[in-house]
Amino acid sequence: MQELLQLGVDGIAVGSILALAAVGLTLTFGILRLSNFAHGDLLTLGAYIAFFFNRLFGEAGWSIWLSVPLGCIVTVAISLLIDQILWKNLRRQKATPTATMIASLGMALVLRNMIILIWGAAPQRYNLPTFEAVKIFGLLITRNGMITIGLAGIVIFAIYYLLQNTKIGKAMRAVADNPELAKITGINVDRVIFWTWVISAASAALGGCMFGLKTNLGPNMGWSLILPIFASMILGGIGNPYGAIAGAMIIGLAQEVSTYCPASLGDLARYCIGTEYKLGVGLVIMILVLLFRPQGLFKGTF
Repeated sequence: MQELLQLGVDGIAVGSILALAAVGLTLTFGILRLSNFAHGDLLTLGAYIAFFFNRLFGEAGWSIWLSVPLGCIVTVAISLLIDQILWKNLRRQKATPTATMIASLGMALVLRNMIILIWGAAPQRYNLPTFEAVKIFGLLITRNGMITIGLAGIVIFAIYYLLQNTKIGKAMRAVADNPELAKITGINVDRVIFWTWVISAASAALGGCMFGLKTNLGPNMGWSLILPIFASMILGGIGNPYGAIAGAMIIGLAQEVSTYCPASLGDLARYCIGTEYKLGVGLVIMILVLLFRPQGLFKGTF
């Protein structure tokens, strides 16, 4: 039971990272009608930009907390530039969903190879101080894990408050519901698109940085996470950011808990799911949801 609870704690940390990325992905889909397969590589880019600043500032442990916001800011700027160069032109031409999806796959390859060109393909690590794990009720929780869960909670609450209680949040909800009607009623759709990319890119970059605190950085890490991120969005209800958060937590917990293998199984332990296969759990959940409840667990709007 202790081992199972420990996996549950790890699952919450993984779910927090997926939630940060899934919120941005579901906003771009709900508001821009864009299935952005480059979202995972944007996550990777944010983590690497933070890595650049982390190395630039030297070995001091505090540098990571300056590097992460700078990584998010630069990633937002790059995301807005991509929108001006690519997505705005596709919107003007009223490109089909298939065309925009293929364009996003191309952008994903561009971002990934740009990362490899600048930083190389070898794994990288942040300069971080070493802390012992904290023991709470017999469960070991790393400092980075607590930071990940805490930051994700703060950001998710901030996004919820923005969407529900601010003028731009209400405009975003209106555009997601009916973009043409929102435009007729005087809502500045371009401003809504601007803030959609800001929130999406910043949350993705923060998720990438938090993933970098948990493990090594690699050029393919965002691509390996894109299926669990999409699974979170589909499970929670496509276009529903709150559902995406719930879906991410379910996926994160399912991935980690699926590797539980009690010693009492004896020879049957060889049939347990290895840690190298846990990412496939998210894919299986996504397939099952599409088969039996394609609308997701929650209503697909916000």
